[in-house]
Amino acid sequence: MKVGIVDIGTNSMRLLITDGHVESGRWVEVTGLGKGVDATGRLSDAAMDRTLEALRRFGERMTAFGVEKRQAVATSATRDASNRDLFLDRARLALGVRPDVISGDREGSLAYAGATSDLHQGDWVVSDIGGGSTEFVTARGAVSIDIGSVRLTDRELPGRPASSGDMERGRDLVRTMFADLEVTGDLIGVAGTWTSLAAIDLDLTTYDPARVHHHHLSRMRLDTIIAELAGMTVEETASIPSLDAARAPVILAGAVVASCVLEVVGVESILISECDTLDGLAIEVLDLA
Repeated sequence: MKVGIVDIGTNSMRLLITDGHVESGRWVEVTGLGKGVDATGRLSDAAMDRTLEALRRFGERMTAFGVEKRQAVATSATRDASNRDLFLDRARLALGVRPDVISGDREGSLAYAGATSDLHQGDWVVSDIGGGSTEFVTARGAVSIDIGSVRLTDRELPGRPASSGDMERGRDLVRTMFADLEVTGDLIGVAGTWTSLAAIDLDLTTYDPARVHHHHLSRMRLDTIIAELAGMTVEETASIPSLDAARAPVILAGAVVASCVLEVVGVESILISECDTLDGLAIEVLDLA
């Protein structure tokens, strides 16, 4: 059975079509759905319109590929928005299925299942940095913290280049929010912030998922990348060859969160995986079919 899995994130919309053995493809569209939600508590009309256009394209693509079962989940921004029901009703028309709003814990468990699906058993910690939240997941459970690349950009890092004061305030905010975490293990990074940072580290001329998958990113290299990004304008950031230009406004904040993830887990490097929430949900849907 061919399934279509959609992840409606705070910043990115993602689609996976697979039958469990062969992938028909993966697609990502960055729409910034959660921009401003932290301040207003609502999804803006403009952000919803951008996102619904992307979801319509996903719905048409699933039809074209002969998808037999569709499943969609929505995460942090939709969870927090007072007008989420309006958005979800419109998303159902675009996708052919109404998205389920899932908790941070549920999001984390799906990311863990996906990230570890092609790895040996181990003491893994999966880090999923989204636009609105960051999940830390182990085999024993998940912790979701309400800070991500979009929230941190909105709160502390709106300007480019970023001043040293803004950078310090951004780091301090994330460190404060991570202060009570007690998590150790071998770290795996999933989703757009981590994969984008891996592509930058690899100095790719175009994004190549095969090279990004299972790339090791060191803390030293991450600190260098952060320093470089902090000194760039959004336009300069958008010109990085391997980076989706739509991520340019928030990738610096995502990198700051990433640095704090390595710090709190107490490791010097992280393994990047292209397998994540989409894969975890696909495994679940196919197992239930």
